[in-house]
Amino acid sequence: METTRQILRVDPREIAYLRMTIESYDGMAVVRTLDPQEALIEIQVAPGCENLISALVTELKEKETIDINPEPVPGTKENRGAYSLGRYYHIVTMGCQMNEYDSDYMAQCLQHLQLLPTKDPKQADIILINTCTVREKAEQKAYSLLGRMLGLKKKRPGKIVGVTGCVAQQQGKDLLRRFPELDLVLGPREIAKIQEGVRQAALKRKKFVATSIGPEPPCAPARRGYFEGHVKGYVSIMEGCNNFCTYCVVPYVRGRETSRAPGQIVKEVENLLSQGVKEVTLLGQNVNSYFYQQDNGYTFARLLKTLDTLDGIKRIRFTTSHPKDLSNDLIACFGSLKHLCPHIHLPFQAGSNKVLKAMHRGYTREKYLELIRKLRSVKPGIAITSDVMVGFPGETDQDFEETLDLVKTVKFDSLFSFRYSDRKGTAAEKLPEKIPEPVKASRLSKLQNIQKAITLKKNRALVGAITPILVEGVSKRKGGQLTGRTDTNKIVNFCGDPKMIGHLVKVLIKEAFTNSLRGEAVKC
Repeated sequence: METTRQILRVDPREIAYLRMTIESYDGMAVVRTLDPQEALIEIQVAPGCENLISALVTELKEKETIDINPEPVPGTKENRGAYSLGRYYHIVTMGCQMNEYDSDYMAQCLQHLQLLPTKDPKQADIILINTCTVREKAEQKAYSLLGRMLGLKKKRPGKIVGVTGCVAQQQGKDLLRRFPELDLVLGPREIAKIQEGVRQAALKRKKFVATSIGPEPPCAPARRGYFEGHVKGYVSIMEGCNNFCTYCVVPYVRGRETSRAPGQIVKEVENLLSQGVKEVTLLGQNVNSYFYQQDNGYTFARLLKTLDTLDGIKRIRFTTSHPKDLSNDLIACFGSLKHLCPHIHLPFQAGSNKVLKAMHRGYTREKYLELIRKLRSVKPGIAITSDVMVGFPGETDQDFEETLDLVKTVKFDSLFSFRYSDRKGTAAEKLPEKIPEPVKASRLSKLQNIQKAITLKKNRALVGAITPILVEGVSKRKGGQLTGRTDTNKIVNFCGDPKMIGHLVKVLIKEAFTNSLRGEAVKC
């Protein structure tokens, strides 16, 4: 016979007493702490002693009024039921960095349930697909992946499959009608319910749907050790968007703007730093509009100034910014804060005032160019990247030429460019004068060729320079090489000792490509 296990959530002040009391029954049981922060303990009970130890635990709970609550044991049946949470989870993340943050949040919550991560969806007992719906292509990729994961479930019916993120928010219960085998649907403002949802789906075999866009952003679960070995980390500082650009679904799937308390943010950043993270990226649909009403009004610039003083932080980044909310105070931070990286991602979307107005962007071409001038005046050499779309309804050849002219004028370090696609429920979906797909493709190709030449020229200008690189790990594409980024967010691959990972290393740039640089570590 094998030993049996019990997992209990207890009063953390009573852990030492419980261990002493239970282990005093010599040879019958051993107590170990699984998670001190969550006050989870495991009792391993010798064969034949189960009833005695269970009676003892009941007596400690009822007669000594100690807070003791049973938790599911991974890989075994719940005492009262016929189902199990299983042992492994697998999360697929699609889309933006905010989704990466949300996936980390859910992963930590699942690890609090004693589940383990696996890269193999076939091995996983719980599969979550964290989806994106900003563009049609991303949504279709999510459906395709979901179909494949549900195919695995048909071979192993006990497997739990869930959809989270923006597709979950947009489609809600309709996903269950379209995919009857689906178990869980969780919107991005509801990720704090991931444990509840998984328990209901796995232990009670009931569908779980939560898609309210009202809840406040949750505090991070802060599972100790989760970020150990990570060089970079993300922290969400706000959720939602109030801009309602006519082409964008974000306000409908992420809700209205809500800023987190600065104290919560600082605590979360400090948790990352304590685990060895060196670079922190602050996230939000529009970080520039961050504002916390209390504490005499906490602006984004003030938050940056606070984080810049934290011990152990090496680099601070943020994304995404909206041009209409880029204040002079925030621009000044690039010239005054030691750890704020000289890089900003500032989407412009179109170079035509007519199109910008139709998009409801809230600024003009001239205003955008003035912001670029201010940024480069405060921080010469700052890297500026952006988003742009082509083929917005009603975009004429002249409008497109104005977009090309803005690209040539600003000379972005890089661009994320894409073709406009209708998104359900947006104002632009109903606009007339849709642009034919071949025209969109032609325009996109022309724009991308211009930007590639600009990017390559800028990268070649760095050849011969020695620049500090934060080493992130081993390059996935360049065998035997390390990879990292400049403070301007350019990827650099170079040969070096793996002990350099997590450190700032001076690298001589030897060769430039469109998407990366090749360098050589400088010997001290």
